[in-house]
Amino acid sequence: MIDETVQYWIELSEYDLMVANSMLEKGHYLYVGFMCHQSVEKMLKALYVYKNKSVPPYIHKLDKLIGLTELKKVFSEDAYDLMDELTPLNIQARYPAYKEAIHKLIGKEKANDILARTKELVLWLKAQIR
Repeated sequence: MIDETVQYWIELSEYDLMVANSMLEKGHYLYVGFMCHQSVEKMLKALYVYKNKSVPPYIHKLDKLIGLTELKKVFSEDAYDLMDELTPLNIQARYPAYKEAIHKLIGKEKANDILARTKELVLWLKAQIR
């Protein structure tokens, strides 16, 4: 059962990356960041289930999930920098008051960069599931 649950979270994470790709192609750059956050969050939850053999907590904070998966010591500085970029996008994409301001900050180049870095991180996280 745990293996199925881990696979469930992995599949959701990978699906969110596909959606992020679609958002990039369509020019919805704010949602590229939002979906990248979702993908990392779900892969961290897959790792949580794998390591703890229990249901992941109902949280969205990436730094908290990193701590719960005991990856803090092996997370690179670049990965933490990406977490710092993704965390506000999760909140700001959900609330209309922030959308306009953040939309101006994320153009095609920035969205492409965030997506590329997220893909690398998600692959690394997935590799931690052995």
